[in-house]
Amino acid sequence: MSRVAAVYILTCLIWSTVWLFIKIAVSEVPPVSFAAMRLIIAILVMVPVTIAWRTPIPKKRRDWIMIAGTGILLLGFNYALLNWGMQFISSGLTAVLQAMTPAFALVFAHYLLPDEQITPRKAAGLALGIVGIGVIFWDQLTFGNDRALTGSVTVTLGAVCVALAYVIVRREGKHLHPSVLTSGQMTAAFVPLMIYGWTVEGNPFELHWTRSALVAALYLALAGSVLAAWLNYWLLSRIGAVNLLLMGLIEPIIAILLGSWFLGESLTSRALGGGLLILFSVWLAMAPARAPARASAVK
Repeated sequence: MSRVAAVYILTCLIWSTVWLFIKIAVSEVPPVSFAAMRLIIAILVMVPVTIAWRTPIPKKRRDWIMIAGTGILLLGFNYALLNWGMQFISSGLTAVLQAMTPAFALVFAHYLLPDEQITPRKAAGLALGIVGIGVIFWDQLTFGNDRALTGSVTVTLGAVCVALAYVIVRREGKHLHPSVLTSGQMTAAFVPLMIYGWTVEGNPFELHWTRSALVAALYLALAGSVLAAWLNYWLLSRIGAVNLLLMGLIEPIIAILLGSWFLGESLTSRALGGGLLILFSVWLAMAPARAPARASAVK
């Protein structure tokens, strides 16, 4: 197995666990304040690591503007929209809406990245993958309350923010070290999240932080915001934005398998069928197109 494949699988494993921890946390503490807590923990880890490694710091103003802008999109808007929306919709519907991320990335990449153009294979693969996610979570695709539609829209907007941020980083930040990108983006996103959370949700020091919410914040900060984010940027420079975000289609499969293995949850035929469809869709989208056969020299 190649190093890229191993890192891709590890990153998928990490991201496949985040939905459970987010769902636990936002049921107990305000969503934006929780997102800010997650980021400050990650910042306290990542910034010292970046300094200790003596990572080259960008000197151009353009680089810092890109880091700050994509950080606010990826970690500010996305975290706030996702955490808020998940209060009103099921985790299954969230998975389907977040599975739209590579589709949005494909559109942005087509216009911003010359080497990641829309092809029939990629478009067909993404469409099949989204259908596969829908098959798995068919019984959860319902609006359980009046605010579910608003929650669905906010989660979808979060997916748009993620897609745009990764495409911009792929275009403008290939020369930057992953630790610099991660640290800078976290810091830029933390400020608006903290201000909004303190103003709208109240003083975070006066909130009731349950043990499960704190455990979720620690896990999401260390595994999601530090390790997985660093691995994402390592992969981004090697496989491109669209192929990277295709892992969003694979994550629900891993989550279902983990639930079956460790929690004794049932593994339905619908989940197996949807999972196979997703795996085929990812292969279809990522497999290199065959070179056209050369015409025979003998006529």
